[in-house]
Amino acid sequence: MRLFDELCPAPPYWGLDWGRVREAFAWVRDLAGVEQDPVHHAEGDVEVHTRMACEALSELPEWRARPADERVRIFAAVLLHDVAKPLCTRRDEDGRVTAHGHSRGGDLLARRILWESGAPIEWREHVAALVRHHQVPFWALERPDLRQIAFRASLLARNDDLVVLATADILGRHCGDTSEVLDNIGLYAEYCAEQRCLDTPRAFPSDHARFWFFRRPDRDPDYAAHDDTRLTVTVMSGLPGAGKDHWIGANRPDVPVVSLDALRTELGVRPTADQRPVAAAAAERAREHLRAGRSFVWNATHVSRDLRGRSVSLAADYRARVEIVALEAPPRVLGERMDRRSAPVPRAAVERLVRRWECPDPTEAHRVTRLATGEASGQDRTRRV
Repeated sequence: MRLFDELCPAPPYWGLDWGRVREAFAWVRDLAGVEQDPVHHAEGDVEVHTRMACEALSELPEWRARPADERVRIFAAVLLHDVAKPLCTRRDEDGRVTAHGHSRGGDLLARRILWESGAPIEWREHVAALVRHHQVPFWALERPDLRQIAFRASLLARNDDLVVLATADILGRHCGDTSEVLDNIGLYAEYCAEQRCLDTPRAFPSDHARFWFFRRPDRDPDYAAHDDTRLTVTVMSGLPGAGKDHWIGANRPDVPVVSLDALRTELGVRPTADQRPVAAAAAERAREHLRAGRSFVWNATHVSRDLRGRSVSLAADYRARVEIVALEAPPRVLGERMDRRSAPVPRAAVERLVRRWECPDPTEAHRVTRLATGEASGQDRTRRV
């Protein structure tokens, strides 16, 4: 990303020009004046904290020692780590300032910001994952599901990046003695190293072993689970106009399709109406294929992890191999495609989907393929994760 590269502190002086950062990004300016809990953030508003975190990052020897592209990626994550606080900050009934959900909200908002600015998919998703997990090293050692969290973070980003981000975050505050939190961050790094997932993705014996570990985290991650799948379900994921129908026609021409768009037409349900009857009809069509042991394509937007999870869980219950195909295109391309449709999805409905968009990741299926369509070069780019 050109702007992040230009603004990132660099040798030999490692200086941060915050004025240029503010000028470049409206979402940074939006952080000004947003209150914070004074117990954990006595330094001032969210913009002040973000600037201090970036300054702390620029002083870290472990960050300076990284290759330039890695430094830029972590710098982007630090800039974005509290980007959702303007949307999440509230005062509770006791008058305390809270920002519950800002990590997950930050993941969603960072994805949108970087998508609209044309960031490459893998770079964008790495940064968004760091934003989502940026608080993990603070409290992870208290979590009973720590292993699952650490493994997931390693597959989406890198835990050593997360450690650097968390360190800059805590050093960019005025909150009294930070030694205990810094110790926790160090212990998290040691734990990840012991679990072989600090600077590399956690390895599994097979796709099937990985898939079932994240469905049943009490399993031994090194257990080579027997692959007893009996059919393949291809779960499509993508915003309207991303090219799902085109991809199915080109890549699964002879495979049955359970299509929510087709069912909406069949049932006479508008995209803005209650979608529960459509979802119920799709699930029943899917069960017919699953009972018969027949591979099929599940064609829906499936933009949120929760909605994908329902389809994936149903398929897994029938011993299906699950492959998620995630399609996306630049905002301009999506808009042009929607304008050409005879019955376009209302823009308000598309906007609601964009706000909920979570890109599929390797913890959700046996295989995840990400495909960018509508590139400026005219070429689509595929990435398996």
